[in-house]
Amino acid sequence: MLYRNNPKNGDELSILGFGCMRLPLKEDGSIDEERATNQLRYAIDCGVNYVDTAWPYHMEQSEPFLGRALANGYRGKVKLATKLPSWMVKGREDMDFFLNSQLEKLNTDHIDYYLIHALVGDLWDHLERLGIADFLDEAKADGRIINAGFSFHGAGEDFKRIVDAYDWDFCQIQYNFLDEKNQAGTEGLEYASLKGLGVIIMEPLRGGMIASHTPPAVKEIWDEAPTKRTAAEWALRWVWNRPEVTVALSGMNDEKHIEENLAVADSAQPNSLTEAELQLAKRAERKYRELMKAGCTGCRYCMPCPEGVNIPLCFELYNNLHMSGNANEAKFLYAASLGGVLSTGEIAFASQCVQCGKCLEKCPQHLEIPKLLESVVDELEGPDLEMRVAMAKEAFKRT
Repeated sequence: MLYRNNPKNGDELSILGFGCMRLPLKEDGSIDEERATNQLRYAIDCGVNYVDTAWPYHMEQSEPFLGRALANGYRGKVKLATKLPSWMVKGREDMDFFLNSQLEKLNTDHIDYYLIHALVGDLWDHLERLGIADFLDEAKADGRIINAGFSFHGAGEDFKRIVDAYDWDFCQIQYNFLDEKNQAGTEGLEYASLKGLGVIIMEPLRGGMIASHTPPAVKEIWDEAPTKRTAAEWALRWVWNRPEVTVALSGMNDEKHIEENLAVADSAQPNSLTEAELQLAKRAERKYRELMKAGCTGCRYCMPCPEGVNIPLCFELYNNLHMSGNANEAKFLYAASLGGVLSTGEIAFASQCVQCGKCLEKCPQHLEIPKLLESVVDELEGPDLEMRVAMAKEAFKRT
């Protein structure tokens, strides 16, 4: 296992982190605790020392599971990360309620890496008004948390101002060879590193899509390389090639995947990919773009939509549907992300489009945005949309 230092505090962290959002399940949908515990402890025994969870994962059962799985000395072998469910915070007292509850669930007296979960610009503004900075200062001072950070899902310009708004120890961003210009992107990665923050990477495999659903045309590109690698290994090595990256999280729930990721993490040094290999990855990225239904780069020039449609997110989820082939997951994420569940409550569905056309003149890709939004409606909404929103609210406990 290779390790990298968090530049803010000197912590030596395994470059592979164990994400606990996609643990193995039983037939009834509950966590298969015996199998998941064995997987987690095996990874720790092999050198993984960063474990990530959050309040809503597995219907709020991931944290209690970890409290049990990290017994028998395993808690002391890892840096434990969890997250404040930012969308559920209505007042300053809620922040302490969630943190204290998480300490109890996790059976620990401190959280090593505590994140404000799933920030976007307006949600950060809301939390600032409620006193999030004072909360973090107090929680660090009394020892309940050691390091303060945030995970991010918004626009690049919001990322920079959030980085600058508090004395963070680290941040967590979505990053992979398909997301160089999406959300925080490469620019955000470099900015956070320049500011001295540790950078944790989520979705290095785009929720497993890159590894589990490799289009034949993309596989042909990877197969051109003299060194044969799986799609998952290419994606992980591409992320770890960046020296700014501290840890890449993987939601590992299969023993074979754990073994493969551990093996890659033994040798993935920064700046180790050749220029030819980087060009191969760029070709693979371009081929994925060709296969995408919407050629959106996430630049957000089309925003704000006067009707409240989150156009870039609609297209991101639409593309993920066609690249992953997992319709149920795509429709659930669409309902949760655009149905006001994982935000400050604004509804932003594609069906709100009234075909005003104001976005057309702003799009540098010259996309037929209203027509594409109609396709999003056809494939990701439908008569059961309200039911999926209700399911998402239950999963994330938002009324």
